[in-house]
This record gives sequence, structure tokens and C-alpha cells, in this order.
Amino acid sequence: MLGPTWEPLVSTSTLGLEGPCWVGPGPDGGFAVSEESGDVQLFGSAHQPLGSLGTLTGHTFGHPAGVCSDAEGSIIVADEQRHQATVFPRVGPPIFLQLEGLKRPVGMACAPQGQLVVADAGDNCIKVYQYLGEMACR
Repeated sequence: MLGPTWEPLVSTSTLGLEGPCWVGPGPDGGFAVSEESGDVQLFGSAHQPLGSLGTLTGHTFGHPAGVCSDAEGSIIVADEQRHQATVFPRVGPPIFLQLEGLKRPVGMACAPQGQLVVADAGDNCIKVYQYLGEMACR
């Protein structure tokens, strides 16, 4: 049995990216794309470019990989080279997450139960973290 058919939205295709790697939901119905060039591009709900996290925050990535967003509209980015994840809140500076045992994070998602799920290629497993402070995935 075949599944549903998908048709590309040519008029809203996103061009001008430099080696797009991972795509995830962004705030307010938009999306975020990590690039091989070492930055993360943000797009609004109408697929319009909003800028890069590096330019908007002054943050320098090693090798950004998986991206997701939480209920507050913060963007969370896995940095494969630096072995860390960083939260980019709507307001304020980036926050480095203390994720014990993280070796080589490549993918991530916010689970409905308020957890951060990370694909760790460093030891070939999925790690689930529960945030214990003010911020949480929802």
C-alpha cells in the first residue's frame, strides 16, 4: 500500500542555504536549519528569512547539527564538534545546557512530556534529559 503523496511548494522553497543539514521547528510556526557552513538560519511561518543565530546572538558554533524549539519559542541546537547543546531564548544570551554524558550530539527533539531527546552518535544511543530548572521543553 502506498502512503499519501506530497507535492513540493515551489513558490515557498528556501534557497540560498550553505549546506543545509538538519531542519526543525522554530518559534511561531517557522523553522530552523543548521548548515555545514557553521551557523543556524531561522525562517518565519511564511518561509521568510529572519537571520542566523550566529549573527543575531554573536554565538560561534563548532558544527551545529540537530535543532528544535521549546514551548517558549527558544531554539535548542546540538553542537556536534563542541559536544554540547545550547538554548537560544527569545530574549537574552545563549545558555549552554549541562547534559551529563553527552559525547557527539547530532539530533534532538523536545518531547511532549517536557524532556529533551538527543541522538548521541558518540556512543550510538538516544539520551533523554529532564530539565530541572525554570526552562523546559513542552
